[in-house]
Amino acid sequence: MPALVEVDLEIRPGEMVALLGPSGCGKSTLLNVLSGVDRLDAGTAIVAGIDLGRASARQLVTLRREKIGIVFQAFHLVPNLTAEENVALPLHLAGRRDAARVAALLARVGLSGRAQHFPSELSGGEQQRVALARALVHRPRLVLADEPTGNLDSAAGDVVLDLLDELRAAEEAAVVLATHDERVAARADRRIRMRDGRVVGLD
Repeated sequence: MPALVEVDLEIRPGEMVALLGPSGCGKSTLLNVLSGVDRLDAGTAIVAGIDLGRASARQLVTLRREKIGIVFQAFHLVPNLTAEENVALPLHLAGRRDAARVAALLARVGLSGRAQHFPSELSGGEQQRVALARALVHRPRLVLADEPTGNLDSAAGDVVLDLLDELRAAEEAAVVLATHDERVAARADRRIRMRDGRVVGLD
């Protein structure tokens, strides 16, 4: 069975879109397609003017490095880097430095006092907030977030959603998030409901 079937979407700058549906419905696959991590067998996916199906591996790496921020469900923090170093990593890979931006984002997610801790020394919720800060540090044009509040209590989850709102207001970044939580989805401009790889509802 195809992972995605006849999905036809346009995400506009500054828009927040929530993907809703049960596990295995295609939410994470759609995020992977939009990031260029997964390639389509058929159809077209265009992000920031780049046809992902025709882009080279180098083009996809550059696109992710410069214009896409990804919050993975499994965090994927680098274990031998501190929280501060993990957040700064996208800047480092692009040959840039912005210590003030890194510090401000860590403060915004409530982790200033944990900046020099390694991922193994952080709780799941703290790791998730580090992952969010890392995804936003280079001011991406598109943020893809897989269950970004899944390991957080409601107060910490609201901080995450507020940060995403601030980014899209300030930078006109588009945000696409996958969630099971209707309360989280209510913060989005649009909700896309999926089942068995198909879009079954829009509201």
